[in-house]
Amino acid sequence: MILQFQYKFPNPIFSNPSQHSFTSRHPPQRNFLSPHSTFSRRQQPPPEMGRVRTKTVKKSSRQVIERYYSKMTLDFHTNKKILEEVAIIPSKRLRNKIAGFSTHLMKRIQKGPVRGISLKLQEEERERRMDFVPEESAIKVDRIEVDQETVDLLESLGMKDLPGVVLREDQGPISVAPPMNFGRGGGGRRY
Repeated sequence: MILQFQYKFPNPIFSNPSQHSFTSRHPPQRNFLSPHSTFSRRQQPPPEMGRVRTKTVKKSSRQVIERYYSKMTLDFHTNKKILEEVAIIPSKRLRNKIAGFSTHLMKRIQKGPVRGISLKLQEEERERRMDFVPEESAIKVDRIEVDQETVDLLESLGMKDLPGVVLREDQGPISVAPPMNFGRGGGGRRY
């Protein structure tokens, strides 16, 4: 049985159109990699998946950021060149991985403190927040309004004459009705 093949899109290298069709028992051999061939490029993972980073990459990135934080930027290519200067990394691939993770960590540091990285700037910022004394206290103790039940409780404990504790004018009993949803969303509504 003889098969005849013809390319759907002819190769522009052939000048003679008669060369496009030929007769053979086997399909034509192609000298390029088709998208369906087994030798095509590795497929990229879907964008939802994270990256696999080794302990070496993570540890060295954290060390570089701790020591050279002032030089590091949010740009991968700049960080790659800085790594070339400050560290001896055996391969280009490993250098790029470390630079990529360092850039990722620098972006996270901009948002807030990062676990595993002790930066002097972060510590100073934390100390500044801890040393901050507000002008007005969040707990005002000048006047505390309580109900009759609380006054009775304080009297039984022997603390009747606390400064700033004032009996609130009686507003009547406050009834707190239990929710009527019976454990499901909106099942107990009554109109």
